[in-house]
Order: sequence, then C-alpha cells, then structure tokens
Amino acid sequence: MTENENTQTTRLFPATKWPHPWPPLGGLRHLIFHAKTNGFDQVIRRVGRRILIDEAAFFRWVEQNNSKGGNV
Repeated sequence: MTENENTQTTRLFPATKWPHPWPPLGGLRHLIFHAKTNGFDQVIRRVGRRILIDEAAFFRWVEQNNSKGGNV
C-alpha cells in the first residue's frame, strides 16, 4: 500500500456541527433515529454516545436514494 492509499480522505462531523445547510439539524436527527430502516446507518459512525456523520458517505447515500425515486 502506498502512503496515499493509507490516508483518510473523508471528513467526520458531529451531528450537531454539520456544516451544510441541508438537512437542518432536525432533519438530520430524524435520519439518524430511523437509520436502520432508511439505510442512513452506512453514513453514521458511533463513538460512545457521540454520533459522527461521514461527509462522503452522506453524499453517496443521497445519490443512491435519489435513484430510488426519493422515497427515504
């Protein structure tokens, strides 16, 4: 493995510090609460009680759900 393959390229944000305007915090909490049924569990990382959002995985999840017709 080269050094570039070993480095982390994604950014993790606490749910309360999500830097994007969409979804708002209430919408993000809804997605997290229903993560097991809507597939959002592939986006979140739990560290103790803290919930981190994987930014790159979030945008992949949006694209995957967009192709399903938007039924999240």
